[in-house]
Amino acid sequence: MTIDALLFLTLAPLVAGDAAYPDQVPENTPAPYIVHQQVGGQGLMWTEGTLPENESCRVQVACWAATRDEATDLAKAAEVAILAQAGWQAEPLGGRTSTYDPDTGLRGSRQDFSIWAPR
Repeated sequence: MTIDALLFLTLAPLVAGDAAYPDQVPENTPAPYIVHQQVGGQGLMWTEGTLPENESCRVQVACWAATRDEATDLAKAAEVAILAQAGWQAEPLGGRTSTYDPDTGLRGSRQDFSIWAPR
């Protein structure tokens, strides 16, 4: 199972309507929702030129809601779910960062994770 499929399975239960999306949220999606994006990782190849079964992924998870408290609570739940997922090895890369979208009036909270997941 890919990192994107595992992220959906991990994050979708946290929001009504399974509102967890890769890369960007569809237009007119009501908050709260989660957007996840792979923003890098560490390349790795064995000395004989083969690739390992797992890959390093740097993933950014952004949680959006109507209020700061809702966004923070959702981000905390996302962190717990990501760290508890048995399908990979994950660790946070720093704390949450708060943000605001003036176009929608939504509050956001995002956090990066290092995840070793099946290739």
